[in-house]
Amino acid sequence: MAGLFNGTKKHVATYTEPAVTEISSILQGGYHHPLLRQWQHERQLTKSSLIYPLFITDNEDEMSAIESLPNQNRWGVNKVVPYVESLVAKGLKAVILFGVPLAEGCKDPYGTSADDPNGPVILTIKALRKACPDLFIICDVCMCEYTSHGHCGILREDGSIIREESVRRLAAIAVNYAKAGAHCVAPSDMVDGRVLAIKRGLIDAGLAHKCMLMSYSAKFSGNLYGPFRDAAGSAPSFGDRKCYQLPPGGRGLARRAIIRDLEEGTDAIIVKPSTFYLDIVSDAKELAKDVPICTYQVSGEYAMLHAAAEKGVVDLKTIAFEAAYGCLRAGATLIISYFTPDFLDWLEEL
Repeated sequence: MAGLFNGTKKHVATYTEPAVTEISSILQGGYHHPLLRQWQHERQLTKSSLIYPLFITDNEDEMSAIESLPNQNRWGVNKVVPYVESLVAKGLKAVILFGVPLAEGCKDPYGTSADDPNGPVILTIKALRKACPDLFIICDVCMCEYTSHGHCGILREDGSIIREESVRRLAAIAVNYAKAGAHCVAPSDMVDGRVLAIKRGLIDAGLAHKCMLMSYSAKFSGNLYGPFRDAAGSAPSFGDRKCYQLPPGGRGLARRAIIRDLEEGTDAIIVKPSTFYLDIVSDAKELAKDVPICTYQVSGEYAMLHAAAEKGVVDLKTIAFEAAYGCLRAGATLIISYFTPDFLDWLEEL
C-alpha cells in the first residue's frame, strides 16, 4: 500500500483513438439550432395534421367534465359551437364527432338514434357547418354508443354480430351524416364489409364526390379505451369486442384488413391505438402509399401521459410532442389527438 503514495508513477489506462485521417461528417452541425432541429423532421407536425375528437350529448346546453379524460368535456350543441369557434380562431382545421345519447330510452338493439335528425351528431354537423364554414367535419360511424347492448352491430341471440344487417345499418348512418353535411365518415366498428357498403351508399346517394371515407382499418382490441367508454357511455353490457376488433398481436390480420379496405374503396386509413402499434402505422404506409394515414392516440394513451406528468415522471408538453413525432416518423400524416387544443398553442411557441 505504501508504494501507492511514495511518489512512484501510478499507471493509468488510456484510450488511443484509431488513426483516422478524416470523418464522414460532424452530425451535430446539422441540429445545433432550434430551427435546424425542426428541419431534421421528415414530417412536420402542423395544425393541419391534427383532428380533435369531440363528445356531443343530446342535452343541448351541457358542458360536463370527463373525469377519466383530463381537460376534456361532453358538450351539447349550444356549448360546443362557441368552443370550437375559439379553437378555429387558433388554427383548428378538423374535428371528429362522437355522439353520446343520454336521454332515457334512446338506445335500442339497432342503434336507431345514431342518425336521428334531431340527435346530437346531425344537429352539431349543421351548426358547425354554419358557424365554422372552413372547418373539416368528420363523423365517427359506429353503433356502440347507441345500442342497448353496447356492441358495434346488430346481434344474434348468441351475442355474435349479424354482418349483413349490421353493414346495411352502418351504411345508412354514414349516408345520413353525409346528407347532413359531414365532409368525411369514419367507420370504426370493424364489421367485415362495411367499407364497401358505405361507399356504395354514398355513390347511390350522389354524395361520394363530396364525402371522404376514412376507415378505421386497423383497430385493435385492448385495454386503452376505458376513458373513451366512460365519455361515450359505450361499454358493452356483456362480453367484449375481441371477435371483431383485431387481437393486439395480429399484425398479419391488420395488413389484410388494410388491403381489403383499400380494395373496397376507402379514401384514408386509421390505425388505432397509436403508440403501441407504430409497426402497423409503418405497414399501413407501405401498403397504402397513395392515401392519407391517420393514427388515433386513444383516450388511454392520452390519460397515461397526463398521469405520468402529474407524477413528475415526464414533462407533458415534451412527451406529447414526442408521441406525435413517433406517429409521424412511422408514416402517419394525420393524428386524432385530445392534445389538439394544447398543440394549437404549443405550435405557436416553436
